[in-house]
Amino acid sequence: MEKFIFRSESLDDLEQLSDEILMTCTKSQIFTFEGQLGAGKTTLIKSMCRYLGYTDEVTSPTFSLVNEYQTPSSMIYHMDLYRLNSENELLDIGFEEYLDGDAFCFIEWPQIAENLIVQSHYKIKILLNEDLSRKIEIDFVS
Repeated sequence: MEKFIFRSESLDDLEQLSDEILMTCTKSQIFTFEGQLGAGKTTLIKSMCRYLGYTDEVTSPTFSLVNEYQTPSSMIYHMDLYRLNSENELLDIGFEEYLDGDAFCFIEWPQIAENLIVQSHYKIKILLNEDLSRKIEIDFVS
């Protein structure tokens, strides 16, 4: 299993790391994001979307569950699974179809979906330290 570790001294640094993460993590377009509230999951995803060429506003899909962003060269699905309670709810929104397409999938709060993500993917864990610096651990799961 491949593992990468990045460090960020601030939320601003986290935004700049998105380019490096996407240039390093090229074996899959599926990324899951774990971390406590306020760790920077959505901030990192916003920056990754900008790096991929999306120029409009990126917002957290907490209530819509999935936001779709079209770039000149690809589609991005940004999911927030925090409010879901079962795998059946995931199946109802067509979760598996999102993963099977040729699009980037950025999935926040993926714990409920772990059994359904059978594709190779990157698991990103953002650890927030007391001084507000962050450690970003990325595992490639194949």
